[in-house]
Amino acid sequence: MESKLMKGGNMKAALAIEDGTFVEGYAFGEEGWVEGELVFNTAMTGYVEALTDPSYAGQILMMTYPLIGNYGVCRKDFESDGVKVEGFVVKELCKNPSNWRSELSVDELLKEYGVPGIEGVDTRALTRKIRIYGAMKAVLATGDYDREKMLKRAVEQPSITELDLVNRVCVDKPVTLNESGKYDVIIIDCGIKMSIARQLLKRDVRVTLVPYNYSADKIMEMNPDGVFVSNGPGDPARVKDTIENLKKLIGKIPLAGICLGHQLIGLALGAKTFKLKFGHRGANQPVKDFETGRVFISSQNHGFAVDEKTLPKNVRVTQINLNDNTVEGLKHEDLPLFSVQYHPEASPGPHDTYFFFDRFVEMLKVY
Repeated sequence: MESKLMKGGNMKAALAIEDGTFVEGYAFGEEGWVEGELVFNTAMTGYVEALTDPSYAGQILMMTYPLIGNYGVCRKDFESDGVKVEGFVVKELCKNPSNWRSELSVDELLKEYGVPGIEGVDTRALTRKIRIYGAMKAVLATGDYDREKMLKRAVEQPSITELDLVNRVCVDKPVTLNESGKYDVIIIDCGIKMSIARQLLKRDVRVTLVPYNYSADKIMEMNPDGVFVSNGPGDPARVKDTIENLKKLIGKIPLAGICLGHQLIGLALGAKTFKLKFGHRGANQPVKDFETGRVFISSQNHGFAVDEKTLPKNVRVTQINLNDNTVEGLKHEDLPLFSVQYHPEASPGPHDTYFFFDRFVEMLKVY
């Protein structure tokens, strides 16, 4: 039997991509075999937040910054209850982090949550490949693996557009995060980053999370001041329960959404969504706001977008991405409803867009 170890005593690892690319490197994290859509994130920091972001369910995450793990892992930076990526790809992993906040290393974190990783691969070349040909299906394996089986599975596994991922990462029953607050807000949880909830809590909002398929009637029975739709993983067109419930809520109550929530609101309004070639994942996406003329830098993590041409006439595009002119913000002309594609809570990223939460609270005051 072939040894699992490479020269120097490090365990072997490999990454197979559906186009036939096969690269080998060194393993870290849990020993095993995973599959998913290979995507890249261009942020220089924030790997802890990215690893624990539920929007990465179903995906193998690759960081473009060459050194990952140098400041370790602090659990206070978690965006959920644990690691949500399927696998992790880096150029170089820091084995000995140096930071007074650090509680464990990235290697230890991935072992704790049963997620494999690979280092020592040319992430720059892989990123260029994805930018040219688009996000692709991949298999990551550590220890013992078979090249031909990996390449075969990379091709045959279902596309992310065929997977139902939201039900893996949302609450299964209503959860109230705080008992007091000036305004009651229901968050439809499609895989929320907890920094979103924290921003609302800072603004004296009583927050209750409900599952993605919680009925509109039950939400209205709770008599909230507003409803918020969270981020989450996968193809928005597959989250049909949430879309149907939003159709019933629109016009009855102030409504806002972020990322997947923005796309679901667009679908509920009658628009269509489409898959981006390689998505927007990073902390430096330029967005122009038409209402103020301002350009700000945003944090983003999404692979789908709302098709502007399919929006109804009473819904206005308020913001666009200056890299590719895709829709970044929507606002209804007659109803208390608006949404954004980027992540205004950042975590990580610039704080340029915190005002989104202030606008939401102002809308609650008016209606």
